[in-house]
Amino acid sequence: MDTFLWVVVPYVCLTTFVVGHVWRYRYDKFGWTTRSSQLYEDRLLRWGSPLFHFGILAVFLGHVMGLGVPKSWTEAVGVSEGLYHVLAVSVGAVAGFGTVVGMTILIYRRRTVGPVFSATTRMDKAMYAVLATVIVLGLANTVIANVFGHYDYREGVSIWFRGIFRFSLHPELMGAAPIGFQLHGLAAMVLFALWPFTRLVHVFSAPLGYLTRPYIVYRSRDDRLGSHRPRRGWDRVG
Repeated sequence: MDTFLWVVVPYVCLTTFVVGHVWRYRYDKFGWTTRSSQLYEDRLLRWGSPLFHFGILAVFLGHVMGLGVPKSWTEAVGVSEGLYHVLAVSVGAVAGFGTVVGMTILIYRRRTVGPVFSATTRMDKAMYAVLATVIVLGLANTVIANVFGHYDYREGVSIWFRGIFRFSLHPELMGAAPIGFQLHGLAAMVLFALWPFTRLVHVFSAPLGYLTRPYIVYRSRDDRLGSHRPRRGWDRVG
C-alpha cells in the first residue's frame, strides 16, 4: 500500500499534470484563462483576491524552503533548527491564515453573488473543494507539528518529496508520517491531477505579448472625427 500511495499515485498525478497542460495548450488555447468574474462583482473581490494570491505565494515559497532545501543546507548557512521552526510557525501561520481568509471570501462571493455563481462550472467547484482541503490541512499540519507535536517533516516528507524528481523515492518515510501529512500529500496530488483542466492554468500565463504587440488603431465610422461635433471653423475639409 505504501508503494501504491507514495510511488504510483505521485507519478500518475504528475504525469497527468504535465501531459494535461500540453493537451490543454494545444487544443484549448481560448479556454486558457482565469475566466475572470470581476465585471459581475468587485467589492468582495478587492479583499479576497489579494489576500488569497499573496498568501498562497508565501505558502509556495515556504514549501520550496521546507521541501526543496535539505536540512543540512539551512544548518550550513547558520539557520538552526530552533530558528527554522520559529520562522515556520510565525511566517507560515500568517501566510496560511491570510490564504484561508482570502479563499473563504472568494468562495462566499462565488456562492452568494448570483451572476458569479451562474458562471461557476462543476470543475470550478471540484477545484475549490480540493484546494480548500489542501490549504486547511497544510495550515493544520504547520501548527500541530511545530507547536503541539515533535514530528520533523524535513527528515521524512521532504526527503520523500525530493526523491520524486530523482526517481529515488522512499515510500516508507511517508508511511511513517502522521496522518495529517499523509492526507495533505494525497490531496495535493489530486490537485495536481486536476490542475490542467481548471482555471488554475493561468498560473503559467504571463502577458508578455503586450510588450511587443502593435498599437490598436480605432477609426471612426462617422464623417466627423471623434464623438463631438467639431467647432465652427474646424470642419473637415475634402
